[in-house]
Amino acid sequence: MVAAAWWFRHQTTRLLRRMRDGRWDLILAVSPDRDGMQSRVWPADLSRIPQGQGDLGDRMARIFRNLPPGPVVIIGADIPAVSSAHISRAFAALGRNDAVIGPAPDGGYWLIGLSRVGRISASLFRNVRWSGPHALSDTVTSLGALRIARTDTLRDVDDVTDL
Repeated sequence: MVAAAWWFRHQTTRLLRRMRDGRWDLILAVSPDRDGMQSRVWPADLSRIPQGQGDLGDRMARIFRNLPPGPVVIIGADIPAVSSAHISRAFAALGRNDAVIGPAPDGGYWLIGLSRVGRISASLFRNVRWSGPHALSDTVTSLGALRIARTDTLRDVDDVTDL
């Protein structure tokens, strides 16, 4: 656990440094809610929002529903190869599509974005089998008739073998 915590802290520090870009607002969705909001681990100049309760889909859907209007892209902190160029391509894809997904080789995904032009469907992320080979296909199903673009495929770190 100590080694995992060390890796995550350093990975997140590097990620935040790479994601700072004047083309978008960087907001941290933190967990656990109260401790994450009060923690001094995160840079003080970055906005934070609590993730709230529920599974990954519940937490991501809450972010999509509660942020101000406009396109939103969500990534995890466990994507060592992600760069601002990847994020820029995802936002560009949202200019022509309703949603964008960055696939991972394991059947999941490292990025999801929505243009958020209309209401967010209540079925968003319903019946998604998280942390397995069906997460991407289940999520695409939950997006219904939305126009979906795919962006770069990147690896995420789910366990020590992924490192």
